[in-house]
Amino acid sequence: MAAWRIDAEGAILSLKVTPRASKDAIGPGDADRLSVRLRAPPVDGAANVALTDFLARHFGISKRSVTIISGEAARLKRVRLTGDPLHLASVLETL
Repeated sequence: MAAWRIDAEGAILSLKVTPRASKDAIGPGDADRLSVRLRAPPVDGAANVALTDFLARHFGISKRSVTIISGEAARLKRVRLTGDPLHLASVLETL
């Protein structure tokens, strides 16, 4: 499985999220996942909210266009980004 795939609705990302990092960042991880580092702690859903906010800012889409598909309580997550597939692909290619 690839770290991300583009479809007609936008993109689906496979992520490994590391909470309590020194700064928020996204980059290449291993072959199957992108690496996301968040300053937020993994307490009471704070890291999931921070993830949604961070991805929306990074990709230039609204917060409601970011949906956690699976892994809400885990570090390994699948996230749906809804938006222009060409725009999302161009941002992902720069990672």
